[in-house]
Amino acid sequence: MQKQKKLVYSVGVNDADYPTRKYETTNGKCKPIWRCPFYVAWVNMLSRCYSPIYQAKYPTYIGCTVTPEWRNFSAFKSWMEQQPWEGNQLDKDILFPENKLYSPNACVFVPAALNKFLNDNSAAKGALPTGVHLHRGRYMVQCENPFTLKREFLGYHGSPAEAHSAWRKRKHELACQWADMQDDPRIAKALRGRFA
Repeated sequence: MQKQKKLVYSVGVNDADYPTRKYETTNGKCKPIWRCPFYVAWVNMLSRCYSPIYQAKYPTYIGCTVTPEWRNFSAFKSWMEQQPWEGNQLDKDILFPENKLYSPNACVFVPAALNKFLNDNSAAKGALPTGVHLHRGRYMVQCENPFTLKREFLGYHGSPAEAHSAWRKRKHELACQWADMQDDPRIAKALRGRFA
């Protein structure tokens, strides 16, 4: 009888029919030399949803779950093999903003720079909207351009709402530039709808 493997984060079943890590022993020390990229992506996804330690550090993942199908590693791997995953990151909410479920119809792989652009948390400390900073009694707006990698100054405004509107307008322009670069029409459509 084969020994049952321990669940990953109490929910995931590693049903791989091959070793997901390879080790090398040098001078009596064992160190990993390879990790299966499919397994790494799967474990990272489970961690975001089911690790209290991860969620304490990144509370935006509280309430996120993985569809039952993907709790089996082999099912997630089969899906991932059909995606443009190399050099990209798994994202669950580009197609459906504020989505909390990792599933085949919601998830896509996107460049890290695009992921960072959509998750721009550069808001000033306090109650001001994203992109707005109080500077000498006026509401200053800045937006990082993901193509030039420079922070753009978008002017001063009389109210937080007016300033945030200027930030959203620029973010929408940049999102449309990202959309023009996409091969996946679903991602392009979602980007054109962002910040509008």
